[in-house]
Amino acid sequence: MSTQNHYHFNVVMSCEGCSNAIRRVLTRLEPDVSKIDISLEKQTVDVYTVLPFETILEKIKKTGKEVKSAKKL
Repeated sequence: MSTQNHYHFNVVMSCEGCSNAIRRVLTRLEPDVSKIDISLEKQTVDVYTVLPFETILEKIKKTGKEVKSAKKL
């Protein structure tokens, strides 16, 4: 069984449209993504997934948002 990973991203999001765009691309990865936690206020995206870090990072970048920092927790 694959291990569940927790990735934390600091993403520049100016409005709910931004956070919804990210949620939309990540939701498409279900069931490989089990939980998505996006805070517009804190400018953070937390993803719980069995997928590789790079896959999630690429998906977020494809929305056109700037990823300030990213780490695996």
